[in-house]
Amino acid sequence: MGVEGCTKCIKYLLFVFNFIFWLAGGIILGVALWLRHDSQTTNILYLQLGDKQAPNTFYVGIYILIAVGAVMMFVGFLGCYGAIQESQCLLGTFFTCLVILFACEVAAGIWGFVNKDQIAKDVKQFYDQAFQQALMAESDANNGKAVVKTFHETLDCCGPDNGIGAITPLWRADLCPNKEHFELHTSCHRKIDELFSGKLYLIGIAAIVVAVIMIFEMILSMVLCCGIRNSSVY
Repeated sequence: MGVEGCTKCIKYLLFVFNFIFWLAGGIILGVALWLRHDSQTTNILYLQLGDKQAPNTFYVGIYILIAVGAVMMFVGFLGCYGAIQESQCLLGTFFTCLVILFACEVAAGIWGFVNKDQIAKDVKQFYDQAFQQALMAESDANNGKAVVKTFHETLDCCGPDNGIGAITPLWRADLCPNKEHFELHTSCHRKIDELFSGKLYLIGIAAIVVAVIMIFEMILSMVLCCGIRNSSVY
């Protein structure tokens, strides 16, 4: 015997929310793949200075997002199917998966908030080391110059800050993408901050939206589960 009345409305409402959740999982998966293959981040984070690789903390977060998006699509499908079939077992499994996902998202949010400035800081330190090596290099054996030029061309900047840029010898102007940026001393530190802060805000907004949807789904799934149990009694 199927559910009736308000419980039936909750059933279809839960189906709609799960479909949105499934779509959100697909969007997060797509955004994560875009961030993973974005030309600006890949050009910078694939660089190697001697034996030192560019910081990969950002990519760790991206791989977590890819996994979360895939799991969300699976859980969303499970919720849709469980709601339509009015299965207490599937809805209970769906609720458990949501609780685990929500706990993981909260943990990831705390980790991201604590380390939100560390990613840009590590990349700026890597850039500064390359910049110093590029200035002191006596030959092309050191790849610091190539690393710095990649930063400058990718982010359209020149120099770590105005102070260092001002004392850079003119014969090192070839490190900058063009003479205009060299004279204006456009800070690469500021460009690095803008690059990662913009992407982190995008991830944060997506996480908040998904968290709100999950809370509604947990409530609706429990209400529907109770409604199915009560309807089977009569």
